Amino acid sequence: MAVDSHGGRSIGTKRSPRVTVFNHDYAVAKAVARRIADLVTRTPRVVLGLPTGRTPIGLYRELVSLHHHGVDFSQVTTFNLDEFLGIPANHPGSYRSFMEQHLFSHVNIKPENRHFLNGSTSDPEAECLRYEQEIADVGGIDLQVLGIGTNGHIGFNEPAPTLVARAHRVRLKPETRRSNASLFGGNPESVPPEALSVGMATILHARAIVLLATGRSKAACIEQVVNGLLTPELPASFLQLHDDVDIMLDVPAAEKLQATL
Repeated sequence: MAVDSHGGRSIGTKRSPRVTVFNHDYAVAKAVARRIADLVTRTPRVVLGLPTGRTPIGLYRELVSLHHHGVDFSQVTTFNLDEFLGIPANHPGSYRSFMEQHLFSHVNIKPENRHFLNGSTSDPEAECLRYEQEIADVGGIDLQVLGIGTNGHIGFNEPAPTLVARAHRVRLKPETRRSNASLFGGNPESVPPEALSVGMATILHARAIVLLATGRSKAACIEQVVNGLLTPELPASFLQLHDDVDIMLDVPAAEKLQATL
């Protein structure tokens, strides 16, 4: 077992995915934020892929703090993973509103460099093609940051017999709607039943990937992501195909990996 510079315990000898376990969820957030800040400092025009959900809130809080201490995000470009279908960008439950609340209103990423799928589009298929083209036009994503659902979804790539390679329209699983209920007054039935999401190939074409997961509810799927079979029924398992993936966990999320510690 190795200890990294942020105090996390590195598990195993595989080149990728590499697993690092931290004592607390805020330590995970600090480590990932520091990695992003270091990358931005070295490569100011970096392209970041960004997630939403409860887990990244701590990460965004740390990035805001680092910005207040001098990290300059003015040349950074971002692409969010997904958006609910059928609601406008200014809806309080939209992921655009989430990002404004937790990150964009507090740092100096230029509005024109913040990219989202348009959930109010009248032509979802054309919107997905537009988004993929925007990613291609900037040369792809340098660092893709991911959260993970309790069912193993990343972005809104839900468990299914097959996965869609590129940005697409998706029907959300009941568990995914439940996990997003807090954005819609606590009622899962108010969560839009469909969304737009980048696809697995889009994610896997990022030059590097960091997945952060905290809490015991993520432990079972994390164990399968690290040690299980490659299967579309656990979309995050496809991260095994990428040669530069870091999985950053707190102790509860690593609970079922303890045998390898």
